[in-house]
Amino acid sequence: MRGRGGAAALISRTASLAAVVVLIGALPWLSGSSPEYTILRARYADREPTPEVLAQIRAELGLDRGPLGVFTDWVSGILAGDLGTSWISGHPVLPGVVQALGVSMTLMGAALVVALVLAALLCLPAVRAGLDGRPARGAGTAAAALTALPEFLLAAVLLVVVAVGLGWLPPYGWRGPEHVVLPALALGIPAGGLIGRLAGTALAGAFTEPWVQTWAVAGHPRTRIAAAVTRRALPGVAGQIGLVVIGLTGGAVAVEEVFAVPGLGRSLLGAAAAQDLPTLQAGTLVLLVLATVCGALAVTAQRVLLGPAARTGHLPVPRPPVVPRPRWWAVPAASAAALAALVLTGLLRDPYSSAHDRLQAPSPALPLGADAAGRDVLARVGHGAVDTLGLALLVAAACLVIGLAVGLTGRWSTGPVEVTNAAPPIIAGILVVAVAGPSAVGAALAVTAVSWAPLAAHTAALAAEISGRPYVRVLPLLGVGRARVLFGTVLPSLLPELSRHAVLRLPGIALALAALGFLGLGHQPPTPEWGLLLAEGIGYVERAPWTVLGPASALVLAAVLAVSLSSVESAPRPGLPQGPVPATPASSR
Repeated sequence: MRGRGGAAALISRTASLAAVVVLIGALPWLSGSSPEYTILRARYADREPTPEVLAQIRAELGLDRGPLGVFTDWVSGILAGDLGTSWISGHPVLPGVVQALGVSMTLMGAALVVALVLAALLCLPAVRAGLDGRPARGAGTAAAALTALPEFLLAAVLLVVVAVGLGWLPPYGWRGPEHVVLPALALGIPAGGLIGRLAGTALAGAFTEPWVQTWAVAGHPRTRIAAAVTRRALPGVAGQIGLVVIGLTGGAVAVEEVFAVPGLGRSLLGAAAAQDLPTLQAGTLVLLVLATVCGALAVTAQRVLLGPAARTGHLPVPRPPVVPRPRWWAVPAASAAALAALVLTGLLRDPYSSAHDRLQAPSPALPLGADAAGRDVLARVGHGAVDTLGLALLVAAACLVIGLAVGLTGRWSTGPVEVTNAAPPIIAGILVVAVAGPSAVGAALAVTAVSWAPLAAHTAALAAEISGRPYVRVLPLLGVGRARVLFGTVLPSLLPELSRHAVLRLPGIALALAALGFLGLGHQPPTPEWGLLLAEGIGYVERAPWTVLGPASALVLAAVLAVSLSSVESAPRPGLPQGPVPATPASSR
């Protein structure tokens, strides 16, 4: 059975990777656009779009060979080290992609250093408590607060406060080490908060294992015990930390756009807008390969850290570090109440009327001021919740259905889950824009396409756990069919836990939709969607900061709600099967 399951996982991985390659290779045909018009405008602006000229351009591109011929040429070029020729510049794509990748790798490396240093600092209280023999909850409230900051929002705040307001660092460009600091902080702080939460919780659990007390009684130095506990704790979160690193590829797109960093993410965004599909194909393929390598390195690190224990199965099971307490609900309750008050107050006002002065300051009659068009910011934030959170609810429901269907296939879900986890929502959004153009539906499809994977993994874990229970294993021996076991026993047992997981992902999905709106890949004006509101107000933030205060507050409250809920809900409960629970809204990126 084990060998059969391994073969299923291998076939699943191979088929999923092949499907991704085919999808990327088919972009010129999936887009439904006429590339000859794009090239004509970019290269030959002085020529008329006559049928003869358009036919000549199609022949130059080889598009007259049909989809199969173009796809074959593309794959052959990749194998030969040729990623194609830009439709806009007419130059080979590879040099530009390599140069942009170098910038993005530098930025991601600096962000990872920030994240690891911050995570180490956040884990110190858990380590100190464990060495003193005291129970610890994990990394605590500080990590949750840092995790709740979306990268694109933090980037905008750092740009306005540190670069523009204080003038300490340059706001734009990529010309020296000083240009790396703010983008690295914008990427690294949320990632460090998440890694700190994951590692802190794992460390707190590892300190409860019996061998730790034995070592302490035997007189082992505290530093040696701390090192051993760290090695014991890291394998359990190595895979999730790998996903955090993968998530940097998606977060880098928004950060590079805010700070005008000439990295691969910004290059992809420009390629999608210009319909330069060869550049988009090459950059997407490179990012997916990079994400796959990061995932493989995380798995390798996990195996190295476990050593022989991974093969023998001689691993102790840690007890829950701390039992949830009622006061832990204070933060999610407060953030939910504040968010509800903000939204309900705004829903009573008109979001489209330009009855106020342009950029009018806040007043009792206009609590959050007016935007550049004289519209009530509070009203637009309130009504934007319908667009942002309402669409997020539909996406969460779709992810629940897809995750349930895929997860119940068992090992066959391995490939789709791993490949989907390697594609952050922003990258998926860029691809959807290339195919269908920017729209709310496109943003929803992009987030759905990559957000079902954690639910599928959770479904597979719960189904395996439930199927292994003695009373379930005996049912086939009593003549109960497989379908009846599945729909009569397994599904009713896992649906409550899986539904709770899907609800916890709702604020994170809303943040992913807002990020796409901020980049212009989702809702379009004049829709009052939160990410779009932030993008519209960011240009006036120096003289009218209230234009971004409302949407920024709503986004932060949604993020705090998601993180604080996951912190409480991820604690084990008696009688419930345990599976992976979303650690942060960043898991939707």
